[in-house]
Amino acid sequence: MKKELPFLVRARAPVRVDLAGGWTDVAEFCQKTPGGVVNVAIDLNSTVTVLSKTSRAEAGDRGWRFHSRLEDESVEIYSADFDIYIEARRVADLEYDGNVDLVKAAIKEMDLAGGFTLITESTAPPGSGLGTSASLGVALIGALAKYAGKPLLPSEVAEMASSIERERLGIRGGKQDHYASALGGLEFMEFRGDDVKASQLVTSRSVLRELESNLVLIYTGKSRLSGDVHQKVSQAYHSGRGTTHEAIEEMKRIARDMKDALILGELDAVGQLMTRNWECQKRLHPDVTNENIDHLFQVAMSSGATGGKACGAGGGGCLVFICGPHDTHRLKRALRAVAGVQILPVRIDSRGLDNWNPPIPDNFGRI
Repeated sequence: MKKELPFLVRARAPVRVDLAGGWTDVAEFCQKTPGGVVNVAIDLNSTVTVLSKTSRAEAGDRGWRFHSRLEDESVEIYSADFDIYIEARRVADLEYDGNVDLVKAAIKEMDLAGGFTLITESTAPPGSGLGTSASLGVALIGALAKYAGKPLLPSEVAEMASSIERERLGIRGGKQDHYASALGGLEFMEFRGDDVKASQLVTSRSVLRELESNLVLIYTGKSRLSGDVHQKVSQAYHSGRGTTHEAIEEMKRIARDMKDALILGELDAVGQLMTRNWECQKRLHPDVTNENIDHLFQVAMSSGATGGKACGAGGGGCLVFICGPHDTHRLKRALRAVAGVQILPVRIDSRGLDNWNPPIPDNFGRI
């Protein structure tokens, strides 16, 4: 007997702010010495809705029951962020063409027969450096797995989302974004090759709330880093270029120092470590920074910031700063005065991936 699928599923997964150690989660940079990353999930997220075309619901004495009502293998995909609509007669007809390829890859990875509509939307801006694509990937796997009745651990979701990007789409990168999105909270992650060990940083509630209050996150516009930056950094690292190799190794140490500082509640040290990490980032590739980013750092550091760095690979997108408790408003006011800057909210998301079936209204009929 064919297994009935729930008719409506939603999943939501947060993005992350990387505070130290980015790049060291890439497998090729953590073969000999383990990589280390400190990041925090925040309440900007990707949401995925899956709606069955082949089920109806009926109310009975023991609650709602789902019944198959027609054979339909078609798939509809709608990206609310980019206003892209795609329809295919069956999953096998979905082709990678640069339009919502991550969504198509997730559907193929889950080996579903079709018969559903899938909708995606994100509250994080594009090209932000916050791991938005990983957040979407985690939400996709979370929604599709629940839709198919396949329970997965958060770590399994993270691994699948990472594998889809690397294996199906050929996207270079590490795994910190996927694990941060799936697990949530303030995390220290250690990487050795493809192996990941992630742990919540145990610190007091007051330290966690002060970190949340004192971080200032700004969006400067979509990152302009070219797609071959990862390749150029990789070539420089493996060729033994001193500055690149030293920067990667130094960021590993910075991440471990930041882990200790956060556990002890030393937020002043966190700011200093963020700035040290930023100096290492800039040594990886000249396009990691530009005149606009340099100007924003000057504004921030002269307006109360004790440290800061670019999120993700840099080149635009988001910058994150930290300041003392009395300087938050002064720092935000100074940055907001710079043309093109958008202040983004920072609220720590401790849950990570969340998926659910929305409650059925009393007057519910057929879908």
